[in-house]
This record gives sequence, structure tokens and C-alpha cells, in this order.
Amino acid sequence: MTDTTDTIVALATPNGVGAIAVVRLSGPDAISIANSVFKGKDLTRQASHTIHFGSIADGDLILDEVLVSLFVGPRSYTRENVVEISCHASGYIIESIIKLFIKKGARSAKPGEFTLRAFLNGQLDLSQAEAVADLIASNSKASQQVALQQLRGGFSSQLQGLREQLVNFASLIELELDFAEEDVEFANRDELKHLIHEITKVVGRLINSFELGNAIKNGVNTVIAGRPNAGKSTLLNALLNEERAIVSHIPGTTRDTIEEVLNIQGINFRLIDTAGIREATDAIEQIGVQRTMEKISQSALLIYVFDAAEITIEELNKDIESLQKPGVTMLVVANKADLLNPEQLAALPHTDRAIIISAKQKRHIDELKHKIYSSAVKDQLSGDETLVTNIRHLEALQKTEEALVRVLGGIDGSITSDFLSMDIKQALHYLGEIVGVVTTDDLLENIFSKFCIGK
Repeated sequence: MTDTTDTIVALATPNGVGAIAVVRLSGPDAISIANSVFKGKDLTRQASHTIHFGSIADGDLILDEVLVSLFVGPRSYTRENVVEISCHASGYIIESIIKLFIKKGARSAKPGEFTLRAFLNGQLDLSQAEAVADLIASNSKASQQVALQQLRGGFSSQLQGLREQLVNFASLIELELDFAEEDVEFANRDELKHLIHEITKVVGRLINSFELGNAIKNGVNTVIAGRPNAGKSTLLNALLNEERAIVSHIPGTTRDTIEEVLNIQGINFRLIDTAGIREATDAIEQIGVQRTMEKISQSALLIYVFDAAEITIEELNKDIESLQKPGVTMLVVANKADLLNPEQLAALPHTDRAIIISAKQKRHIDELKHKIYSSAVKDQLSGDETLVTNIRHLEALQKTEEALVRVLGGIDGSITSDFLSMDIKQALHYLGEIVGVVTTDDLLENIFSKFCIGK
């Protein structure tokens, strides 16, 4: 994974029928290899960031007319010489060009190897490299914005600043070890304690941001649940603004879960319409109810829907109590408001987590969407907010926090400089793992093997 002395080649655009495909070369011989088969200008004599028209030929056989883009290192994505050939997107043409480059001395790139080289050559740090994959996989405005912010180094710059401050104190404490017999302190303990408190606040804020960051990246699991005939499927259709689920006045119509994605202000909510919760009348319905309860336990947001014209307050409170799960936010939705008189409406719950709607008449659906969005975002999303979206980063931050707590305990307990130094080094190690200051081949293999070939 770490050899950067050769030249690699791969298709950088998706396979399939299309007008144009891009074949990418990167490495010390990229320009000379491309030049050896290019009929046009001498590519070795051209300036960086220029495009040239000509043909790719295998001897006397013309494979295609192409545009060749030159990026002379270090002014390229990988900081190596990079050549991109825009050819016609025929499978035969693409395969022929790649085979020709391999015959001339290139080798097939592994998954993520172009971005790996960008990391190894100092163009990107590790968290920025991972953001490349997140940007490619982004499927909403919010996930695209978060990935782009990380790619531009917002997350990295915060962590690098923290590391630099810690490194300064670690150096002073290391110096103390050289003068251990003289019992001197070069690192002011009060200043160190203040710094650790400040870093702990930042690390804690980043850890707490993971819930939102993960929701933006992967979508928010949102279960619609309630008793049979409460209007769950009608509500799903109203939220999606299409007839996705079968609606019937017969209780128990929905026997299995139905899943759809609803995008609200750039965030994807994975809506799951479930079987009505009641004592099952047959084995199939019993399985459906069991699946409903499983989905609720796995969700981040529960939309509990009840028939406001039928349910009693006692039944309502019983349902809410039985469905509330740790870590699951619940919205209480009173449906069928069109069937209620003013006195009945006044008796319904009126809280921040409750809303009265008519799914059939699509009344207050926009207000419900706003509550769904705000329950996930909680006013945390802003243009410059750094969010953690990667479980690897979360685990490293949690270990950093644990090491910082030990540092504080050591300062208060007046432990010796050597033990204090060990805990600070642990914090530095885990922060370094995030941005790639500390890496292993196994870690790089695990990260970049998940990339697509050509990126």
C-alpha cells in the first residue's frame, strides 16, 4: 500500500455507457508513459495545468481521439506527475488504453491509491483523505457540506492546534526529566491544567457532535409507530407527498415495515412505517408487531401516532410510557384532528414534543416536518461548525479524553513528571491517529481499501 515509486493507472469515472471517460495516471513516469503513445504535442515539453488534443495509438493502430490534461508534480492531487486522458466511454476503448499504459510500464491502481498517495506525499492529512470518500458518498446537501468542510481542513486545523499546544508542554516536561535530580519544574502546572481544561472542552464538544454528524452522514432512522388504524401509513404518504403505503380503514393492513427516505432541509430521514401495535390476531401480525418493537429500539427518532378521536388519555399515557426507549427521541402526533370538536382538541397534549395534525387532509404536515428536523439538529448545525462523522475519529477522541482526565488527575495528585509525560503522550498519540501523524499499514489498508478504484 505504501510504494509510491512506480506509476499507477485506473479509470477515474464510473463504468457504464456514457459520452466521456477519464483514465488517470499518477507517478514519476506518468507524463513520459502518456507521451509514448500520444500523437500530438510532445507532452514532456508542455506546461502544467494544460490540455492537449490528439490521439492515443498502439503502434500504427489509433485507439481514440482524446484530450490529455497535464498536472506536473507537486502541483497535482497526488503531488506527483498526473495525466488524465478524456476518451470516449466505450468499454473496449477504455480497456485498450489502460492495457496499453500497463504495457508501457504503469500498473493497475488499488482502491483509493491515488488518495493514499496524496496523503503519503503530504497533500492531505488522514482525516481529509477520509473526507474525500465521504464527499463521494454524500447523498444530501448537509452531508456534502460537512464532508467538504472536513476536506478543506476545518476538523484538521482544530486538532493540529490542540496537538501543538500539548507538544510544547510535553517538551518542557521531558526537559524536567533531564534535571530530575535537581527537582526543577519548567512546565507551569497551573498553565498546563488550564490548557488541559480547554482542550478537554473542545474534545468533549467534538465527541458530542458525533450524534448529529452521524445522522447527517448516514441519515436519521425514524420510526412511525402506533396502534392499528391510527393513520401511520396515511402520515407516511403525507410526509412523502405520494401514495407510497396502502391505506385502508381495516386495522392491521400494514403487516411488515415500509422504508422510504425523506429529505428535510438537507438531512435524510429514513422513515419506517410499521405494523400497528396491539395484541396480534395471527402469527403473521405477531411477527409484524415484534419487528415494530425492534425497529423502535434501533431508531434515533420515534414518531408515535395516535387516533385523537378514539384513544383515551389513560391509553395514550400507557402507550407513551411503554414505547419510550433510552436514546430515542419521541414525537407525539395526534392524528385525525379533522374529526375533533374544540373541547376535544383542547384536551390533547400541548408540549414541544407534541403536535396535532390531520394526515388525511395534510393539515400541519409542514409543522411536523419542522419538528422532525429540529429534533435531530437541535440548533447545532451551522456553516462553520465542526462535526465528527467518522466512528474511528470518535473512538480516538474518546481515548484522548480519557488520557486528558488522567493528566488532570496527575496534576492534582502531584505525580512525578515521568508519569505525567506518559499520559500527555497518550493524548498526543490518539489525536495524531485522527490526522495521520500516527499511522500503521493496517490502518491505512483498512481506510483506503474502502475507496473506489480510480480515487
